[in-house]
Amino acid sequence: MEIAEFQRLIERIYYQKDRARGLDGTFRWFVEEVGELARAIREGDAGERAEEFADVLAWVSTLASICGVELAEAARKYELGCPKCQETPCGCG
Repeated sequence: MEIAEFQRLIERIYYQKDRARGLDGTFRWFVEEVGELARAIREGDAGERAEEFADVLAWVSTLASICGVELAEAARKYELGCPKCQETPCGCG
C-alpha cells in the first residue's frame, strides 16, 4: 500500500471522529500509542511490536490529515537521502 492510499484509508475510517476530538485531543491519543509502542519494544513479541507500529502509523496519518499535511509529499524531504548532507547513509558528523 502506498503512503497516500494509507492516509486516505485512515481518513475514511477515523477522520470524522478524530477531527471532532480536535488536534490537541488526537495528539494526546497519539502520544499514548507511542507509549504502548515503547512497551512493546521493551517487553513484547514481534506480533505486538508490529501491531503497535501500525497503530502509531495510523495516528500519525490522522494527525497529518487534521493538519492538512499529505504524508507522501512530506516524505519527499528524504528522497535525496539525509536532508542536511544528501548522503545515504547519512554522512553528518
